[in-house]
Amino acid sequence: MFLRQIYDEELAQAAYIIGCQQTGEALVIDPERDIDRYHEVARENDLEIIAVAETHIHADFVSGAREFSQDPGVTLYLSGLGGDDWSYRWPDEKTNVQYLKDGDAFMIGKVEIEAIHSPGHTPEHLSFKITDLGGGATEPVAVATGDFLFVGDVGRPDLLESAAGVVGAREPSARTLRQSLADRVAPIPEFVQVLPGHGAGSACGKALGAIPSSTIGYERRFNGALKLAESDAEGFVREILAGQPEPPLYFKRMKHVNRDGIEVTGGPVVPDHVDVQRFQELASSGAVILDGREDRHAFIAEHVPGSVCAPLDGSSFSNSAGSFLNADDKILLILENESRLDEATRKLYRIGFDGAVGWVSFAELKDAGLATAILDTVEFDRFSQAALKEDDVILDVRGLSEYDEGHIRDAVQTAYTRIAENLDSLDRTKRYFLYCASGRRATLAASFLASHGFSVVLVDGSGDDQFVRDVA
Repeated sequence: MFLRQIYDEELAQAAYIIGCQQTGEALVIDPERDIDRYHEVARENDLEIIAVAETHIHADFVSGAREFSQDPGVTLYLSGLGGDDWSYRWPDEKTNVQYLKDGDAFMIGKVEIEAIHSPGHTPEHLSFKITDLGGGATEPVAVATGDFLFVGDVGRPDLLESAAGVVGAREPSARTLRQSLADRVAPIPEFVQVLPGHGAGSACGKALGAIPSSTIGYERRFNGALKLAESDAEGFVREILAGQPEPPLYFKRMKHVNRDGIEVTGGPVVPDHVDVQRFQELASSGAVILDGREDRHAFIAEHVPGSVCAPLDGSSFSNSAGSFLNADDKILLILENESRLDEATRKLYRIGFDGAVGWVSFAELKDAGLATAILDTVEFDRFSQAALKEDDVILDVRGLSEYDEGHIRDAVQTAYTRIAENLDSLDRTKRYFLYCASGRRATLAASFLASHGFSVVLVDGSGDDQFVRDVA
């Protein structure tokens, strides 16, 4: 049997290629939208992808299942347990799809894949037990757990409400998740590997480990959320719903895109390199300008007026685009050079933004005299609340749980991932001082507000020594 994890560092997302080396057939579990990567790994290992399986309808990236569905030689294995609201709607009579329920199994060569209904993160969620029958095994070697069970944590049950807008879904989903964990994990042998759908940094959980895989036995011993699910139902519900990070705005759209479908493109469309004149024309016609230079301090020092900071490092680019852009926006990319173009367009493509209409290097814009703006900044150790004007507003763009642990006195909290949906509630006559825990998130948010004409000042760095905690 062949097993390979394909990991997206930016989204902290894991897909898996499971292959039978005797027959040369392979399955991809939870692929992202740019499917050429999986075909390349398969070819390098003398495998042919004949099937795709999904653990659930994803919220944090566009699934590659629809792209794979264009190949008549690929069978899709999708959950048939989502009910009226969360069942797949995009497959039609031409789609080679099989819908699975609990206990259903299929073969990839001589490797058996068995579906386990594991609801709670979402109603339709499946996990997949993997048994290498061709190798003589009679018990599973691994279980692909999607967003059900992670290394060190479990899936969050609040996204149907906090991301997809299903009012009242949080607590019932948490109770369902608790029951699933208690019922579904215990029967699996402790030696079985856990292949999670995400790692540290994903917004699909709050305490995910950075280790790429684990075992059922290890998680039962040391995964605090799983241990609580098996021992204290009410305590689990309270704990799992507390302190979950606010998801980026694009999560809501992803749930609907992956349920209802998105345009098949055959891969990301690479935008043309435009000259400075064409750049200005596109910007004047309403295109959103994303500045993808890695160093946010370079953006602070000089940038094109109206551009949004979206550094191509870590999760900043996807979180900036996914929190501040609309699905139909035309996008202009500012990059350090052409070598970053494929990376930028793939990152946009993976979260459903297909509107890139051109790119240009920052050097070209600077040479043309267009990089004339700076982001007003004060370092935290020089920030004085007493020096602010009466109408100035201090805006804490960290998550609510971070704010509750301590914040600048009188600061207003709005997570940077949710600022766009609260834009109309902000007063354009006021000046906003934005801070976070390091300055990274505040830089993204300040650039976005500045691009919409707000007066902003970035409070850069860390200010723990100025934080207070409200006392009820």
